[in-house]
Amino acid sequence: MRPFRERNPLPIGIIGIVSILAVVLLAFNANKLPFIGGGDTYHADFADAAGLKTGDDVRIAGVKVGKVTSLDLRGAMVRVGFQVSSGTDVGPDTKADIKIKTLLGQKYIALTPDGSGRLHGDIPLSQTTTPLDVTEAFNQLGKQAGQIDTAMLAKAFDTIADTFKDTPPYVHESLVGLRRLSTSIASRDSQLTQLLADTNTVTETLAARDAEVAKLINDSNLILDTVYQQRAVIHNLLVDTSAVAKQLSGLVRENRAIIGPALANLEQTLTILQRNQDNLDQTIHLAAPFIRDFTDVLGNGRWFETVLWNLPGGAAQGCLQVAGGPDVCPPFANPGANR
Repeated sequence: MRPFRERNPLPIGIIGIVSILAVVLLAFNANKLPFIGGGDTYHADFADAAGLKTGDDVRIAGVKVGKVTSLDLRGAMVRVGFQVSSGTDVGPDTKADIKIKTLLGQKYIALTPDGSGRLHGDIPLSQTTTPLDVTEAFNQLGKQAGQIDTAMLAKAFDTIADTFKDTPPYVHESLVGLRRLSTSIASRDSQLTQLLADTNTVTETLAARDAEVAKLINDSNLILDTVYQQRAVIHNLLVDTSAVAKQLSGLVRENRAIIGPALANLEQTLTILQRNQDNLDQTIHLAAPFIRDFTDVLGNGRWFETVLWNLPGGAAQGCLQVAGGPDVCPPFANPGANR
């Protein structure tokens, strides 16, 4: 075998380029491969697209099974291509209906599988329906009503009333009523025109803000989900609080025989302490003069001094003998006192 470096690079380069192109081609058409794309493609004929767009859902019994892949105009009909997941039963009598998904006018295809076997070819127009677009109907009504010549309409009603004036009274009254109705409409022509114009403006504004309104609705759903989650948390908190209350009630009920006497003894103890506090207050009040006089004993320097009144034997003056020193005889302010 020849080494790889000695081989001709031209065929190797061609093979490499072809391989790269094949990989790129497969990458751009991966959704059409049976194992990667994961779906079967069908087509259905509708009288009109009714606002359906590429990428809209395809549902069976409310469950999403695929999406719209193409919309093509074929004469007076619209040929819609859609892809459904593999394994979905789509029989030959399957019905396809374009339905309204949201209030903002988003649509989807609702499939009703029917028939035995598999569908071959397109779903015919007789097995498809389209919804009534209320917004489009109002827009067309506004355009048609704006083109009515109300003055000529009122004049026509007047002519009819004059022509049938010799008819029976009930016919004449009906025509007169129609004339009054046309006159009233003619008198409010500008107001009706303004109303229809404002309606058209509101419709255009809503259509222009379709994405914003859709985001607002999605955010509202998120808020509702958050509130629901908080509701579950609060519910669990109330349940736990109720359980704690039951446990406390049981604890109090079981210890009532012990807590009652303890509280009674505590009340008696407080009564005794209050009485002792009153006695201490009286003692402090009565001891105040004694303490004040006793402090005078040490108030004259190195000796103790006290006075004893009303002793028998008359007045006598004495001296205080201090250990290790001479007698101390302080002067006394009252010589007649017994010291």
